[in-house]
Amino acid sequence: MALLRAVAAERRLLLIVDDVPWIDRASATVLAFVARRIGADPIVFLAAARTGAGGVFDQVRLPEREIGPLAEQPAAILLDTRYPDLAPAVRRRVHDEAIGNPLALLELTASLTDRQRYGQEPLPAFLPLNSRLEAAFASGMHGLPAPTRHLLLLAALEPDASLTTIRTAAQSAAQCGAELDDLAPAQRVGLIRTDWVAGRLAFCRPLVRSAIVQMTSPGEHRSAHRALAAALAGDPGRQAWHLAEATSGPDETVAQALEEAALSAPRRGRAPAAVASLVRAGELSPQPTDRSRRLVEAAYLANATGPLDQVTRLLADARQTDDARQASGTPTGSVFAAATALYLINGEGDIGAAHRLLARALDDADTAQATSVWVDDLLHALLFVCIFGDRPEYWQLLGEALARFDPDGTTVVRLCYDAFTDPARTSATVREGLARAFDALPADPAPWHLVPLAHAALWVDALSDYRHLVRRMIERERDGGAIRAVISGLLLLTGDSYHHGQWDEAENTAREGLDLAAAHGYHLLEGQIRGPLALIAALRGDLDLARALTKEITNWAAPRGVGLTQGFARYASAFAALAQGDYEDAYAQASRITPGGTLDQVTVGSWMVMDLVEAAIRTGHIAEARAYVAAAQEAGIARISSRRALVTAGAAALAADNDQARPLFEAALSLPEADRWPFGYARIHLAYGQWLRRTRDTTRARLHLRTALDIFDRLGARPWSVRAHNELRATGIPTTDRPDTRTAVLTSQERQIATLAASGLTNKQIGQQLFLSHRTVGAHLHRIFPKLGITSRAALRDALETIAPDGSDGPAQ
Repeated sequence: MALLRAVAAERRLLLIVDDVPWIDRASATVLAFVARRIGADPIVFLAAARTGAGGVFDQVRLPEREIGPLAEQPAAILLDTRYPDLAPAVRRRVHDEAIGNPLALLELTASLTDRQRYGQEPLPAFLPLNSRLEAAFASGMHGLPAPTRHLLLLAALEPDASLTTIRTAAQSAAQCGAELDDLAPAQRVGLIRTDWVAGRLAFCRPLVRSAIVQMTSPGEHRSAHRALAAALAGDPGRQAWHLAEATSGPDETVAQALEEAALSAPRRGRAPAAVASLVRAGELSPQPTDRSRRLVEAAYLANATGPLDQVTRLLADARQTDDARQASGTPTGSVFAAATALYLINGEGDIGAAHRLLARALDDADTAQATSVWVDDLLHALLFVCIFGDRPEYWQLLGEALARFDPDGTTVVRLCYDAFTDPARTSATVREGLARAFDALPADPAPWHLVPLAHAALWVDALSDYRHLVRRMIERERDGGAIRAVISGLLLLTGDSYHHGQWDEAENTAREGLDLAAAHGYHLLEGQIRGPLALIAALRGDLDLARALTKEITNWAAPRGVGLTQGFARYASAFAALAQGDYEDAYAQASRITPGGTLDQVTVGSWMVMDLVEAAIRTGHIAEARAYVAAAQEAGIARISSRRALVTAGAAALAADNDQARPLFEAALSLPEADRWPFGYARIHLAYGQWLRRTRDTTRARLHLRTALDIFDRLGARPWSVRAHNELRATGIPTTDRPDTRTAVLTSQERQIATLAASGLTNKQIGQQLFLSHRTVGAHLHRIFPKLGITSRAALRDALETIAPDGSDGPAQ
C-alpha cells in the first residue's frame, strides 16, 4: 500500500485488474486489501469480471456498475471497423450468436475462414469457438453430471424442442438414464433457463450451444441425433434432418426424406433451410445422377436466398457428373439451365445470355415427358428474362413455350404473360385470375409463387389490393430468408406507392431495397430500384440527383440489354426535362421509349400517354400528339385500369381543339377513382385551369388551379407547384408564398444529417458515418423537414442553401 501511495504522490494512479474471478486466492486477498484502503489517495481501482462469476471480491462489496451487451449499432460499428467486408448474412449470424458480447463478436469472426467471412462458403451449423470463447462459455460445464450433459446436448442439437421432446429423446437413449430433473445442475450454474409451465428450455447465451457441441464427440452427436429423430416422428422435416446428421455414409432413404422435407421448407419461410437440406441430401445420395439433381435444385433455390457465390459452387459440383453435363431435355438439365439463367440475371444482369440458355433448354425439352415442377422452373426463369429484358422476341419465346407446355392456360406464368403482353384486351380476365390465384395461395406461400403474381398485379394497377400479402412476405423472409424476394417485394411496393401519390413511402421503401440489393449483390434489382428514385427526384425538382441516377442506371443497363431498367431511366429523364420546362428534350426522351405516335403496351410507354402528348403539344408536334392519343384509344389502354383511363382521357383533352377541350377535361376529371392517382389527377386540373385562363374563364380556372396547387404541394412536386402557383397568380388571385426557410434554425447535428441526406446518402449510410442507428437518422429527418418547410429529401439541397451556414437566422451569404 505504501508503494502505491508513493507512486500516486507523483501522479494519479489507475490500477486495472481484469478477470478477477480467475485470480489466485493470495493475489485476490492482497488486491482486496488495497481496494478497501484507498480512501482519499489519488488512486482509482478498476476491476472487471464476467456477470454472474463469483470470487473473493464478492466479499469486498465494492461499488459495481454492470456493463450490458453492445446495442445493434455499436456492435455493427465494431464489426465494420475490424471486418469491413463481412457479408451481410455472416454479420447477422455473428451478431445473433454473440448478442452484443464484444469478445464474442471479434473472436467468432476471427475463427471463420476468409471464404466464410465473405459469404463464399456457408457457415457451419455451430460456429467454432476458440480457446478464449470456450473458456468463457463452457466454464460451467466441466463439473456437470453425465446425464445433465446428455440432456444439454439434445437441447443444443434441437433448439426448438420442448421439454417433452427432450425427455422422449433421452428415454430412447436408455443407456444414459437421464431425466428432466437432471437439468437442475445446469440451471444452477446459469447455463439454461427452464419454464416448466410452458414446457420450454432456453440457453442463457446462444454460444453455450456451440460450446456443448464442441465439447462432445462425433459419436455422441450421432447418437443424440438418432434419439431426436425417434422423438420427432410427428415432424417429418426435422426428423429427416436428424436422420441425415446421424448418418455417416450414403443412404438413399434418408436422402429422399430430406429432399421431400426441403420441398415444404420454402412455404414456411425457410428457403435457406431447404437449400441446406438439398445439399445434405446430395451428399447422402449413392447414385451420381441423384446427387447431381439435388445439387441443381439447391442451386435453383440459392438464387433466391443468396449468397450468389453459392449458386456457382453448387452448379460446379453438380456439373462434375455426366448427368449434369449431358442432361439436355431432362428435368435435371432443365433445372440446371433455369438455375444458371437466374444467376446470370440476378448477378450481372446478363439478360441475353440467360435468354439463349433458356431457349436451348426449351428446344431440347420433351413435351411428353415434361413435369410441372421442372417446366415451372424454366418458365419462371424465362418470365423474368422477359420482364427485365423487355424485348418482343423474349415474349414471343415465352408465348411459344406456354403454347407447348400450358395449352389450357392454367399456370401463373400464363396469367403474367397476358398481363404484360396484352393488358388492354385481357385486363378483366387477368384481374379475375389474379383474385383467384391470390385467394388460392396458402397462408405462408413460397415467395416465388407470390412475387410473379405481384408483378402482374402492379402492371394492371391492382397491387394495392394485395400489398398486405407482399408486406407479410417481406417481414417473414427479411431475416435470413429468400432475400431476393424481399428486394423484389420492396421494389413492387415502391411502384404501387408511387402511383398512389405516397412518394415519401415510395422513396423510403426504395432506399431500403437498394441497401439490401447492394449488400447482397443482386445488381439487376439494384439498378431497377434506382429507377423509381430517379423518377421521384425528377418530380420533386432535384434534377441533379435525377440526372446522376439516370446516368448511372443507363451506364449499367445499356451494355447488358436490361430494357426495363433503361426504360425507367428514360422515363425519369423525360420527367426531369418536363420539370425543367425543356419540352424538346422531354419529347426526345419519351419518343425513345415509344416512338412515332405508336404505343407499346409491354413497356412503360403505356404509362406515358399524357407525358408524350404534353411534350408533343408544347413543341408543336400536334399531329404526333393526336396520333399518340389515337393509338392509346385504339389499343384500349383505358380498359387496363382507372389510372390508365385517367391519363388517356387527360391526353385526349390536351390534344383536342378548343371547341372540344372543355367536355374532354370535364370527362377526365369525373372518371371513377380519378383522385386515387393524385399526380395525374392534379396535372389534369392544372392543364384545365391553364386552358380556362387562356379562354378568360378565370373564375373556374382558379378552382382547378387551386386544387392542382394543393395536391402538388402535398406530393412535394415542386416544379409543378411553381407552375400552378404562377398560373393562379396570373388569374389575379394572390397566393401564399412558398415556405420561407431563411429563418429555420437547425442544430449542428441536424444540419450535418440534412447535408449528408441532400448528397444522396441513405439513412443507413448516414448512420454509419455519424455512429447513429438508421432509425435515429430517420427521426432527425422527420423533425428537420417541417423546420425547412419541405416534405422530402429531394428538396433538402435547395432548402439548405437558403439558411445561414451556422444555422442562425438569415440567408446564406
